[in-house]
Amino acid sequence: MIRHTVAFRLQHASSSPEEQDFLAAARGLAAIPGVEAFEVMRQVGAKNDCTFGLSMEFADEASYAGYDAHPAHRAFVAERWLPEVADFLEIDYTPL
Repeated sequence: MIRHTVAFRLQHASSSPEEQDFLAAARGLAAIPGVEAFEVMRQVGAKNDCTFGLSMEFADEASYAGYDAHPAHRAFVAERWLPEVADFLEIDYTPL
């Protein structure tokens, strides 16, 4: 199992229509084959500048690689993530 997480901050104003549109588009990633336990979260801690998080799980490396190469994921990264995300931290975990 792989848990793929990313904490991020958008360039958009808080609660703006642009912010909501981005989050709605991000939720569409849950439809990509292999994605399990998908969550969009609001970051509430004061120790970093990130405001949101995405978390999803994959059964194995092949599922994760399939997600990464999927056209919907590639389009989201190119058309939404790169132009709209101001900063992020990506962490992928596997159980011990």
